[in-house]
Amino acid sequence: MKKILESLGLSEVNNGATSGSSRGWIKTTGSELVCHSPIDGSVLATVRQATAEEYEIVAARCWEAFLKWRTMPAPKRGLLVREIGEALREKKKELAALVTLEAGKIVSEGAGEVQEMIDMADFAVGLSRQLYGLTMASERPNHRMFEQWLPLGPVGVISSFNFPVSVWSWNALLAAVCGDSVLWKPSSRTPLTAIAVQNIIAPIVDKYDMDGLFSMVIGKRGDVGNRLGADKRFPLISATGSTKMGQEVGCVVANRFGRSILELGGNNAITVSETADVQLALRAVLFGAFGTAGQRCTTTRRLLLPKKLKETFASSLVAACRQIKVGDPRLEGTLMGPMIDEGAVQDMMDSIEELKKQGGRVLYGGERVTVKGLEGGHYVTPCIAEGKNEFPVVQKETFAPLLYIIEYDSIEEAIALQNGVPQGLSSAVFTTDLREMELFLSPAGSDCGIANVNIGTSGAEIGGAFGGDKETGGGRESGSDAWKYYMRRQTCTVNGGRDLPLAQGVNFKIDL
Repeated sequence: MKKILESLGLSEVNNGATSGSSRGWIKTTGSELVCHSPIDGSVLATVRQATAEEYEIVAARCWEAFLKWRTMPAPKRGLLVREIGEALREKKKELAALVTLEAGKIVSEGAGEVQEMIDMADFAVGLSRQLYGLTMASERPNHRMFEQWLPLGPVGVISSFNFPVSVWSWNALLAAVCGDSVLWKPSSRTPLTAIAVQNIIAPIVDKYDMDGLFSMVIGKRGDVGNRLGADKRFPLISATGSTKMGQEVGCVVANRFGRSILELGGNNAITVSETADVQLALRAVLFGAFGTAGQRCTTTRRLLLPKKLKETFASSLVAACRQIKVGDPRLEGTLMGPMIDEGAVQDMMDSIEELKKQGGRVLYGGERVTVKGLEGGHYVTPCIAEGKNEFPVVQKETFAPLLYIIEYDSIEEAIALQNGVPQGLSSAVFTTDLREMELFLSPAGSDCGIANVNIGTSGAEIGGAFGGDKETGGGRESGSDAWKYYMRRQTCTVNGGRDLPLAQGVNFKIDL
């Protein structure tokens, strides 16, 4: 553990604020934040949090960096991002190991998260030469009308513990090629991975003399989070977290006419049709529901089964769950590591009790686990339960490996059940029936931001825009044209003639 921390520039006590360069670290004076590993409860390191005054120092540097960075041609911005991608490649093993230590992800998922950052760097580099506008036909003679996309301003990024580094890359690397600077407030549950990222990219920021371009502040909500949301210097805030948090951030940002990208709760369903490839569906449900110990916003939380399949599919699912090895995520063969902390475990236990009181029942699991040698860790068995869509506990998101099986009669009813929750992030149907597939993807089908056929709800690729609707927040990040969130659109008209005709035939003649 010590070797991993040292390789990423982490010490026993770390400062919690930087404007991104090697010289940008600020000696923070706030309270100490002790970082524990969910694997065994051991102390990894301590972070000295930033105060409100120290936030102001970093925010000011971030603003100054934007004023300089926005004038650099976009392809040259892409060169900096390309070097970040290379630096992440060089440190992939060490950073992935830290993700496992601090967030509890199994080894392949920790490596996958860092690979996602590298992929985002590659995507952003290509995008730096493709920030296209449109040319429109003007109705006025000798006039040319077009649109262009310009840098928006400093971007605030608030990330969650479950993807402690990749969500930063979704935002920061796109924002950078778009001409924006970034201030990152990472989760207080996983601050060390954020500090490590800043250490990795600092030499590149130094090389380009862009102190303030990639800033970071770790601190309490009152000192940092609330100030960032209300700060008019940041026209865009991208926040990942609970629906409650998103409501608070969204209201504050909207009140000052800022923009927000909100990636909030998910209550995602997989529908298995009678025509489905059952083995394919079974594998998708297992990873979707229990990968990352159920701590993904795209985790499968509801499984919709037709009456004819329900009993046999549920039995197969329970049998497969018994094979999921729960334990030390650093060991080969472990498929489910710990939950992030004791509070998360208790939330799961509370939801299971609520389910029973509301008339549901547990088919398998849902118990605390003590792993030998890791007694301070936060482990549970994956839980398969039976319930109804209208149960209050099913309507909410429990951020845990807790899967509800719900019965349906027709594909139309399944779609209605899937859509019948407040959240709208990810959805999937397993079917070999073309009509069922087309219905699921039609305007009368899934109301989620992500709709998959014969693929689970979890594990999105970076090429598509990521996000959902309803209480999921409505924001989009990562691929497709999500880059437009980080820029401002400007419609331009140029008169190349000697006359001044008005649009729509308006006549306003004056003798001069």
